[in-house]
Amino acid sequence: MPAFTAPDGTRLAYHLRGEGEPLLVLPGGPMRASAYLGDLGGLAAHRRLVLLDLRGTGCSAVPADPSTYRCDRQVEDVEALRVHLGLERVDLLGHSAGGSLAALYAARRPRRVARLALITTALRPLGLSATPGDRLTAARLRSGEPWFAGAYPRLRAWLAGRGEYCAALAPFFYGRWDDAVRAHAEADEEQTNEEAAGRYFGEAEFDPAATRAALRELTAPVLVLAGEVDGGPRPELARRAAAAFARAEFAVQPGAGHYPWLDDPEWFVRRVTDFLGRTRTALPSAE
Repeated sequence: MPAFTAPDGTRLAYHLRGEGEPLLVLPGGPMRASAYLGDLGGLAAHRRLVLLDLRGTGCSAVPADPSTYRCDRQVEDVEALRVHLGLERVDLLGHSAGGSLAALYAARRPRRVARLALITTALRPLGLSATPGDRLTAARLRSGEPWFAGAYPRLRAWLAGRGEYCAALAPFFYGRWDDAVRAHAEADEEQTNEEAAGRYFGEAEFDPAATRAALRELTAPVLVLAGEVDGGPRPELARRAAAAFARAEFAVQPGAGHYPWLDDPEWFVRRVTDFLGRTRTALPSAE
């Protein structure tokens, strides 16, 4: 298992899938082990995926200081991985909560980012987050599904703080609901570090105005991809995230939820590889 040492001495692991030019991938959850990403619907056939297990998840060590689970403090872990891989610049993909970490990295080290792909992420460092109303609006798009009648009241109660998250709510996070997707959803609890998840955003310190200003100076091209039926974020919110970048393109994957590479792998891989495969624009020398 390849690994490297973070600046605070924590041993962090990563997983390699596929061949070709590296694509550094940051998982969401928050604080879910990278195993749930699989090969991103077959993206590993086109790029060498470098899937980071964030500190305290998967094969990575638990840090001595729990406050380092904060999203803003894990930026240096990403930089340490770039240095470990010997890359002058990285193509970076962040999913969900991992997109916030990817955006913070791009804001702090813009010259180290060649391309940035943000997949179903709302970008909390910019002050953007899905509301209960967003999630309920998206959920109602699924009213024709056989599981909807039993699940929707539970979703409404959970979002109002009157109930716990339960397996009945999982279908709202996917564009389709079959045996393969059920297995993916069932693995969530065992892959997530719940203590770290509570600290990731809950204790992080964000400066939305400063981050927006920094991201407007980012010269790397950016893809912001939303799922048509995803509630966190809905496409409208993801479009607002895209507006924070000078060179962003925005895409909505038809029929997709929060894990678009599972809902329609061919569409997802085609769209992401099209973005990543374009000729790189010359950038100033990295510093």
